Amino acid sequence: MTSFIAANSGQPSIPVVLVTEAGIADWIERSSAVARRWAETQNFRGRRDELLLVPGADGSLAEVAFGLGQDLQEDGNPWPFAKLAASIPAGDYRIDADLTPGQAYHAALGWALQQYSFTRYKADNSKSEKRVLIAPNDIDIDDLTRVIEATFLVRDLVNTPTSDLGPADLGVAAQQVAARHGATVQEIVGNDLIVKNFPAIHAVGRASSRPPRLIDITWRAANTPANARKITLVGKGVCFDTGGLDLKPSSAMRLMKKDMGGAAHALALGTMIMAARLPVELRVLIPAVENSVGGDAFRPGDVLQTRKGLTVEVDNTDAEGRLILADALALADADKPDLLIDFATLTGAARVALGPDIPPFFTPNDGLAAALDSHARVEADPVWRLPLWMPYMDDLKSPIADLANSSASGFAGAITAALFLKRFVTETPNWIHLDVFAWNKSSRAGRPQGGEAMSLRAVYRLIEDYAKT
Repeated sequence: MTSFIAANSGQPSIPVVLVTEAGIADWIERSSAVARRWAETQNFRGRRDELLLVPGADGSLAEVAFGLGQDLQEDGNPWPFAKLAASIPAGDYRIDADLTPGQAYHAALGWALQQYSFTRYKADNSKSEKRVLIAPNDIDIDDLTRVIEATFLVRDLVNTPTSDLGPADLGVAAQQVAARHGATVQEIVGNDLIVKNFPAIHAVGRASSRPPRLIDITWRAANTPANARKITLVGKGVCFDTGGLDLKPSSAMRLMKKDMGGAAHALALGTMIMAARLPVELRVLIPAVENSVGGDAFRPGDVLQTRKGLTVEVDNTDAEGRLILADALALADADKPDLLIDFATLTGAARVALGPDIPPFFTPNDGLAAALDSHARVEADPVWRLPLWMPYMDDLKSPIADLANSSASGFAGAITAALFLKRFVTETPNWIHLDVFAWNKSSRAGRPQGGEAMSLRAVYRLIEDYAKT
């Protein structure tokens, strides 16, 4: 990623001038005669996202003028600079403007995010020529690199089809991340899940020819104090979801390679923490399964055992993600971490409530909610808190088990799913559940169609602050 952003060492670069509509006259006055004539010819007025490529005397690109519209973009908006990077020729550029630290960071962020491409399955899988930005205002390139590499990891994992990313392959990805940072990985696979008391993970994944597993990564930096914060991340790793015997229609199944998006987020966030050498004790838990149809598939009406000791009546086999998370969260909760965060592509109801771009989050801790909301705003990485409304727990009652895995009412599906998970988190008050879509339905500047990291930057900043307290 650092090849998209370079430290300023005085190297030759093409200036990018930021021009507002109000400042167009001043820019024209101080510009060269060529630039003035070119602006007049192209009717450049500094309108939002308007671009002017100013030629030099030899016909090469001498300067770029980029329109900001009414005013300089707010601190937390990377997308205009993603549009800029998408619209200019390959080369080395510098932003010729006095930016605030927030503006500089988001300019570089948008610039780099725009240059992602997933070409693994293309006959011509060569990357396009790079547009390199000289880092403005001495931004922390190492920090930005961690952000971008983690985002690209989420995108790559989610974009990879299940034929090449089943439960074992997700384990390999975890092993690669762990090896890079000196972490330890353990995997509990197949029938060993029953022996080790992870019955719900086993039940969901047993019908697949590719055995289910629990991936468990542990890490602490060499300089981590004995009393360091314990941070545990849990990610839903359903590598493909047919819906089970409550089979999804083909239209709903089409994107179910992305149902391991929660695992991708947990793994990427763990990568950021380890790469930054944050002084924490980190654990990443990924229950990885394929929810398949077969003679050994779990059935509607079955009663499943869980690691917590609670029994769950299966109302719908398509509500499988919360079942595997139940066992993983019970393991995490028993360790009583200082902060427990889970990511899951859990409910369509979350998308109905907030659309594809805004992940809802749930937590019983008001202070934690306020902190996450604050970081989300600064990072331009939106989230929105929904309530853990306990009266809705009645919708998960079962006449024969401790609870059902889904509500028959059809109402408040994201909330009832979060309430289900809460039954398995009883020892950890600092818990956040994020229901992420992990997908861009269409391409926009900096956000190509396909897998997407959502809430990743905001949650990382929360953990970064948490590690200091």
